[in-house]
Amino acid sequence: MSIYVGNLPYEVTSEDLIEVFSEYGKVNRVYIPTDRETGRMRGFAFVEMENDAQEAKAIDALDGAQWMKRELRVNKAKPREGKESYNRSRRERFSPRY
Repeated sequence: MSIYVGNLPYEVTSEDLIEVFSEYGKVNRVYIPTDRETGRMRGFAFVEMENDAQEAKAIDALDGAQWMKRELRVNKAKPREGKESYNRSRRERFSPRY
């Protein structure tokens, strides 16, 4: 399971997130997506913790909490819809038929 953390300020770092989330358990990984063109953070991140109980505790404590002058949105990350199905349907619509 992974935690989605939204409404983050652009200057937040992985170390900042580790510091906050480690209060609720061991943080295994932090991923902060960046914009491909600008390299700037996109305002959200994903945090993976050691187990589901720790993640649930962090979600309960941090969702809606004020941090760095922002109200955090913290919840279970939803699986990303596969690009393959999107590309396949797009390819079928736009590829020439011979």
